[in-house]
Amino acid sequence: MKRDRAMPHFVNPFTDVGFKIIFGQNASKPLLITLLNELLRGEHHIEDLTFIDKEDRSDSVEDKGIIYDLYCRTSTGEYIIVEMQNRWHSCFLDRTLFYMCRAIGRMAGTPPPADIKPTDEVSSRYEVCESAAEYGLRYKLRTIYGIFLMNFEEDDLDRKFRTDTVIADRETGRMINPHFRQIYLQFPYFTKELSECETLYDKLIYTLKNMNNWNRMPDALKEQVFNHLNSLAAVANLSEADRIAYDKALDRFSVSRIVEEDTLERGRKEGRLEEKYQNAVSLKKAGVPISTIAKALGLSADEIEKL
Repeated sequence: MKRDRAMPHFVNPFTDVGFKIIFGQNASKPLLITLLNELLRGEHHIEDLTFIDKEDRSDSVEDKGIIYDLYCRTSTGEYIIVEMQNRWHSCFLDRTLFYMCRAIGRMAGTPPPADIKPTDEVSSRYEVCESAAEYGLRYKLRTIYGIFLMNFEEDDLDRKFRTDTVIADRETGRMINPHFRQIYLQFPYFTKELSECETLYDKLIYTLKNMNNWNRMPDALKEQVFNHLNSLAAVANLSEADRIAYDKALDRFSVSRIVEEDTLERGRKEGRLEEKYQNAVSLKKAGVPISTIAKALGLSADEIEKL
């Protein structure tokens, strides 16, 4: 009981189970659509979407396949991959590219899904493809979006919250292919306060970043989408199965944070010690007495002698 009282009111969206509760179930579909439409404002508007099996099974015993966090298809035929990554790991950008290419590779040569109502233009092109066997039209792609929510800073991206990538001409910047879109969201770089969030987009991002620390939804968040989120993400509203799964996910999240912080602190200490050693070497070469170096740098005489 003590743990329940100490826990925040809302699930942490950067745990795997918390993310699934907020975005990955049928009840959360309106919230996901709202977030995606805010991210794609001015580019594309989603009316409805369908969750697809998240597991992309392997083609051979050597290939383990992949499992997306969320994999969706819109009512107009676009595909959307949504990935949440809580902590840094090597080659993350390569992984996102692999996910996108894997999904695209599975599209080529396939007709539109049965539940999609394509435009007349798309329908006619597929009819031409079947009747005239025009090779190129087999590779007509539907747009695929990759949305990557990152609770860490990625050194290979610019130091900003949102990075949008397209396939474009390197010299002119003109987009060459509109069907490949990636959006990276580095949450540590989102620094707005709630009073500075004027758009629904900013409010959604602010909420995802901070909701794990709240005991209730702020009064400033009056839009209907936040009422839905309030109900969906409240720890008290979880089913028993979801609560057990979430508790385990939260434990994993906490342990990974502790390990990460300990590793960073060790790295800082090792860096500071290495800097002291380098300074000691320089001072020795300059003829400064060892006793003076030891006092100035907080090192022992034996340590300095060995350098």
